[in-house]
Amino acid sequence: MRKLKYSLLLSLITLLLTGCYDKTELEQQAYVVAIGVDKGEKENTYDLTYQIANPEVGSSITGGSSDEAPFELVTVQGIDFMTATATANSFVAKNITLDHTKVLFVSEELARSESFLRGMQGASRTSEIRRQVNIVVTKEDTRTFIETNQPQLETRPHKYYQLMLGRSTETGIVPQSTIHRFFQLTEGDADLFLAMYATTQGEDDKTEGNVDEYIAGQIPKEGGNPTQFMGAAVFKEGKMIDILNGEETRIALILDNTLDMKDLLVTFQDPINKEYQVAGDLSKKDETKVEVDYKKEGPTKIDVTVPFQLEVLAVPSLIDYTNHKKHREKLKESVEGELQETADALVKKAQEEYGSDPFYWSIYIRSQFKTIEEYEQADWNKKIWPNADVTINFDMNRIEFGKMLKDSDLEEVWD
Repeated sequence: MRKLKYSLLLSLITLLLTGCYDKTELEQQAYVVAIGVDKGEKENTYDLTYQIANPEVGSSITGGSSDEAPFELVTVQGIDFMTATATANSFVAKNITLDHTKVLFVSEELARSESFLRGMQGASRTSEIRRQVNIVVTKEDTRTFIETNQPQLETRPHKYYQLMLGRSTETGIVPQSTIHRFFQLTEGDADLFLAMYATTQGEDDKTEGNVDEYIAGQIPKEGGNPTQFMGAAVFKEGKMIDILNGEETRIALILDNTLDMKDLLVTFQDPINKEYQVAGDLSKKDETKVEVDYKKEGPTKIDVTVPFQLEVLAVPSLIDYTNHKKHREKLKESVEGELQETADALVKKAQEEYGSDPFYWSIYIRSQFKTIEEYEQADWNKKIWPNADVTINFDMNRIEFGKMLKDSDLEEVWD
């Protein structure tokens, strides 16, 4: 009897040990940190480029010195992510895994076609691609973008993408554009989805303007990595229709409460000396207040109030805004007016050109309908939003001037 008990106990222990039968060692896996998607030569096919990281490059094991490439780049043709991954594994020795993918690059050519939404369905079905992967639209084809992207300070591609995407979204020059948000807005069939816009191809005829009035490729620069992240690709119903510059992207982020907005470094026109600009750190501690007065007959009224704070970082004109109340009031009115002017222009474009909004304001009107059918019949895109009466008010509730109370007197310095 005792032997029988021991035999049963050993059998149970054996069953517990079977949990590792399908394990895969780390050195047997190939980690994809970025996926590029382009239109294929054949109809309804895609060229999928996999950027596979080399974990030994830049690690403590090699001491940061290795003649090996930091990544391997392979491109295959397929109809979806998973079958293309299986095809790539026919010549990549290690098991390709997509669990650690940081970014999904999509060429502008593909993004502006109806094929893009069809191809994205595979990303929603597979469990290997996380919903928090960011979508980035590239001006050129994605393989060229990945090959040309040469970061100087970070050789490890996964770390570069983590730092670059995180810092860009914090400054507000590009939006947060995860796969989850793409499907959330696209399937909601109401608001516009904004994706990061990037390129490695600079333009020779760069336009003049403020530091944030550019899109990727227009930023005047010399040296360093040719890659630029700036602006947002605008998607309506799963298809790219336009590009917002950095300034418009920041306004869209400020007006959208569903996105996390960090402190934004911005520049404004100096209201007293027009030859100069004022640099500041704009922050929003409280949410944007959006009030929607829905009218079944007649235009719906949307009142928006944006509370914000500003810390002045630089006044090249040396106008004393710190100690003169009238000067401070003039600066306050000028900053509020400049923000409101940009916001009004973006709202007008969204109503007249896009027929939808990039601020996710449709969520504030849904509670006024009893059923989803009633909301869909009201038609936010075609009836409510294009005809809405929108009023935006920027309210600066605090202004600071840093640690210096007074700038240097140049006449005394140069005397």
